[in-house]
Amino acid sequence: MTQAVESVEKRESSEVAGEALAAFIRRYPKLWVITGAGVSTDSGIPDYRDADGQWKRPPPVQHGDFMSSFAVRQRYWARALVGFKAMREAQVSGAHRALAKLEAMGHVELLVTQNVDRLHQRAGSKKVIDLHGRADVVACMACGYQMMRHAMHSEMARMNPAFAALDARHAPDGDADLETDFSTFNVLDCPRCKGILKPQVVYYGDVVPPARRLAAQSALQQADAVLAVGTSLMVYSGYRFCRDAHAMGLPVASLSLGVTRADGFLTHQWRAPLTPVLEYAVGRLKKG
Repeated sequence: MTQAVESVEKRESSEVAGEALAAFIRRYPKLWVITGAGVSTDSGIPDYRDADGQWKRPPPVQHGDFMSSFAVRQRYWARALVGFKAMREAQVSGAHRALAKLEAMGHVELLVTQNVDRLHQRAGSKKVIDLHGRADVVACMACGYQMMRHAMHSEMARMNPAFAALDARHAPDGDADLETDFSTFNVLDCPRCKGILKPQVVYYGDVVPPARRLAAQSALQQADAVLAVGTSLMVYSGYRFCRDAHAMGLPVASLSLGVTRADGFLTHQWRAPLTPVLEYAVGRLKKG
């Protein structure tokens, strides 16, 4: 399929982009949606990349480093003890609610989110795959024991009162911009086997569980088009679905504030604020 890219510049109104998005959904009523960090920035959770798709801060922890280095785990959990508050207290945004309304209207075949905050589910979306897992649960990498993240943090706060009293600017995915001597931080081990506890998220260098990937690919076969919302698609695990959709001849649209890895084959692109555009489109669709 060859289509001219439909682009709306930032300076144009949210209404213009919302009208174009509503028209897109009328033409392609069954959407395969993929979302990224931009959907949750209005909820107070920082994102990783700028409008040019470049890192705003050092890349997040690598799976291999987390598993092999006790010092890396000390730094990770000490910073999380300070920073996870932003994720724990985050409230759903207008973008989350608008996407849930699109699902209720029958326009979402599946929503695949690269976020780990579970805000789509809290907004009412039901057809959701958490591609990179969820941050509110931790699991033992040895025996599989699971516990809720808040319970682990409560115990580590008791074990590390000096660190629990610190404050720092919040960073993406429950991290904090905290730099200090982490060598005295006490890390909680698995209560059952003393193994390594790790959030149930896909770190860099890790792989998406095959069942999630296959479920997302299956739903893509049933969709009329792909809509990427609030994501630069720089991470391959999300980008590959858009690449596959393009190869299948499906329209691929993007609503974000910046560039994406898929810009070369997007059929529709709106660089505009997410919430007002989505809310306007939902309103127009309700009016028929």
